[in-house]
Amino acid sequence: MIKINWDEYKEHKQYSVRDDNFEILLEFMKSFYNMSSPMDMYEVFVEDDIASMMLEKRGIKDAEDLENYLFKL
Repeated sequence: MIKINWDEYKEHKQYSVRDDNFEILLEFMKSFYNMSSPMDMYEVFVEDDIASMMLEKRGIKDAEDLENYLFKL
């Protein structure tokens, strides 16, 4: 299982044009880990304390909710 590298995330965040931390995290997962599957992303997020809090804040309870969120971007 992949663990989110928060140091690399912070580096990525400095150059992101987005304001929302969760959107930056999604962008980071796509670019740093080459991950595009909402199911894979969701599995990683639920195993990480910070990412799971971001999911809860947005009411994302499963991979399908995450996929719907991605379509809105």
